[in-house]
Amino acid sequence: VQLQASGGGSAQAGGSLRLSCAASGLTFSRTAEGWFRQAPGKEREFVASINWSGDSTDYADSVKGRFTISRDNAKNTVYLYMNSLKPEDTAVYYCAVGPDYGLGSRGPHEYDYWGQGTQVTVSS
Repeated sequence: VQLQASGGGSAQAGGSLRLSCAASGLTFSRTAEGWFRQAPGKEREFVASINWSGDSTDYADSVKGRFTISRDNAKNTVYLYMNSLKPEDTAVYYCAVGPDYGLGSRGPHEYDYWGQGTQVTVSS
């Protein structure tokens, strides 16, 4: 299984970025996915998740209303649309894949595979 995250970079506060995570080596349409982030000196934290069927999502309070997670099964890709970015969103962002028919979870231990991370830097 491989997860390739991309789309990170630099943005001004109030700006937008889109992260992508392309999966291979698994039946993507059956799995739940999540996005986590880790800022320097902090623990990895939950950002968003989407269930295997794509009809249920969950967001951390800190990003609710600003970030949107979605999936495209035809492209084996999960996205994280990030709007109204804040300097506190600066972190390395990781995508993760959970078990088949998963509901999505805030717990990193619920995920089986992780991408390599992509840096997001937001300046004020």
